[in-house]
Amino acid sequence: MINLLLISNSTNAGEAYLEYPKAQIRDFLAKHNVNKVLFVPFAAVTFSYDEYQAKVQQRFGEFNVEVDSIHCYKDARKAVKEAQAVVVGGGNTFHLLKNVQALGLINEVREKVLNGTPYIGWSAGSNLACPTICTTNDMPIVESESFNAFNLIPFQINPHYLDAHPQGHAGETREQRIQEYITANPNRYVAGLREGCMFLIENDTIKLVGKLPLRVFKHGQEPIEVSTNDDFSFLMK
Repeated sequence: MINLLLISNSTNAGEAYLEYPKAQIRDFLAKHNVNKVLFVPFAAVTFSYDEYQAKVQQRFGEFNVEVDSIHCYKDARKAVKEAQAVVVGGGNTFHLLKNVQALGLINEVREKVLNGTPYIGWSAGSNLACPTICTTNDMPIVESESFNAFNLIPFQINPHYLDAHPQGHAGETREQRIQEYITANPNRYVAGLREGCMFLIENDTIKLVGKLPLRVFKHGQEPIEVSTNDDFSFLMK
């Protein structure tokens, strides 16, 4: 049993923080009778964990859910074991993973979530649900023990996926970077999750929520576009 809500980005241009996914977050938590979540703020770098907790609490408070942050606990593992749900925010994925690993939480969170505890992540938090963080867009500003993440799903996500190739830009596009990854990792699918979109995963069922299609990459195959009505359950195998 697994219950995941994996969101590409926290904020669409011109919107308030967590505005577009708030209904899905509310309904997901209500479905699982969650009134308090354990928040993991370690992706924050240029602002404090207290500020991050307060920012998320302001949004979650709209649907009467308390946000408890793991950085306030002396015993982080115990906090995970007792959590009603785990929520991992976005920011720098390397900073997030380094701190999660330092507290010895990889196996704790993985076991907890695989036993049915709801998990919500956005941006870096979605990357952390993957086998590794190798398809993040972030700079490695710190060095983690490894790239290995929670491994809650069998495929990789590239959040904030962009098709754009800016005029005058001679560097690699996002698609070219992903092609490099799948060449080096030919057995792994990569899902390019565009902004404003998210995955709802319950057991082995995966749904795409959002107005834009998903772009799926696999070594030796042409990338495909997948819409909300398409069957892409192969990602979970």
